Amino acid sequence: MAHLGSRRGRVLALPAGLVLTASLGLLPIGAASAAPADEAPATAVATDGPELSYVVNVKGGGAASASLKKAITRAGGTVVVAYDRIGVVVVHSKNPEFAKTIREARDVQSAGATRTAPIAAQSTKDIAAEQPLTAREAKAAAARASDEQDALEPLQWDLPAIKADKAHQRSLGSRKVTVAVIDTGVDDTHPDLAPNFDRAASASCVSGKADTTEGAWRPAAGESDHGTHVAGTIAAAKNGTGVTGVAPGVKVSGIKVSNPDGFFYTEAVVCGFVWAADHGAEVTNNSYYVDPWLFNCVNDPDQKALVEAIKRASGYAERKGAVNVAAAGNSSTDLASHSVTDTTSPNDSAPVKRTVDPSQCPDIPTMLPGVVTVSATGAKGLKASYSNWGNGVVDIAAPGGDSTAYQPPQAPAVNGLILSTLPGGKFGYKGGTSMASPHVAGVVALIRSTHPNASPARVKELLYAQADDQACTNPYDINGDGKIDGVCEGGKNKNGFYGTGLADALDAVRK
Repeated sequence: MAHLGSRRGRVLALPAGLVLTASLGLLPIGAASAAPADEAPATAVATDGPELSYVVNVKGGGAASASLKKAITRAGGTVVVAYDRIGVVVVHSKNPEFAKTIREARDVQSAGATRTAPIAAQSTKDIAAEQPLTAREAKAAAARASDEQDALEPLQWDLPAIKADKAHQRSLGSRKVTVAVIDTGVDDTHPDLAPNFDRAASASCVSGKADTTEGAWRPAAGESDHGTHVAGTIAAAKNGTGVTGVAPGVKVSGIKVSNPDGFFYTEAVVCGFVWAADHGAEVTNNSYYVDPWLFNCVNDPDQKALVEAIKRASGYAERKGAVNVAAAGNSSTDLASHSVTDTTSPNDSAPVKRTVDPSQCPDIPTMLPGVVTVSATGAKGLKASYSNWGNGVVDIAAPGGDSTAYQPPQAPAVNGLILSTLPGGKFGYKGGTSMASPHVAGVVALIRSTHPNASPARVKELLYAQADDQACTNPYDINGDGKIDGVCEGGKNKNGFYGTGLADALDAVRK
């Protein structure tokens, strides 16, 4: 998973100047009052704190009542948007006690701040770096391309790794299927993306409320190119030029959820899932983790509220027919372990070292119920050096790339990373579970194309059953230094490194 402002821990050992995008991302714990009230006290509240954003989760998941909205106002909050279909209200407040106060309202199940830094934007910067495609590589690839291949397809070792090249001889996918790229924004003007872009299903959700202004879904100048790269892996058009997506006949939409600094906050992600669900997405791709916490602990009232809000939103998308696919993360961490050290959270202010149990402190959205969790493999088919794993957590694996020092690519590919689209009509390489997840999203789109009436549950059954079994890689010493870099648990059919196996695009298009 590449995460921008909230980096996913360890970066790949890459050539000079190349940084692995980690886009795919402690407050004192205060107990909420057990005494319910119809609404917050009418006494004056402080409004001299930094303006923060909050989510307030309504009991029962229903619409916010008039009395609850009044309680929010009396507690010093301003409602930004209420997602009544899932019972989540986005609020801004300068009252440092807002969350504690509103938790006492009768209709509130949980509430918490979505960040530890003020809402005001910090300096704009592009944290994600990529290795650009060189003119020499492009010319050589075009010379090798067959009549059936796009010009740069010979450099895409990842397509034959999941049999996508063979799948394309049978089907490119249906234009009735849309994959929502919930990410940093998508440049729909790119020649490889424009033919398949679904403008009506695209928006910016950065504020927590959908903005459909023309181009709002695009990354602004200086912002991350991450989402554009992800979109190309899913559905770059097979048009004789550029690269080819896993499902080049389906549509993609862009739902921008990261702010200019690359932070993916809860209110934006909630908006992203709801928008995707309400605009017909059959698949969502989520190559990020939700900031500012790498792990959200449910014994903390703020973090508990964030987990609940996104759980409701992703569940709503699935009930509306979407299969949610997410990157497992780039921290080289066993997510099935009961003791993990987190030194990066909160990543929007001052991180504090803490030891967490992922079963009680999930990485979201990848560890939420129903979400397809994807680990990454390199060019040699082994778990990528950076990829998270976890028996019972990882569902499936796909190419995400790795350092060529660990997994040299097979000829004729010249790079161990994933080549895809970049803003401005460009192309470049990236590596991470962020790049693995869209491969699976593309395969899911092919399954949905083949089985248009299948439920999300049935699509996931097919995805897992069709995956190519891959046994554990033990001992796993990826850099050959004599030190074990991870222990894979489980059998050939399902294990912690590869889940149910490597995604198979060819099986996805067979009736």
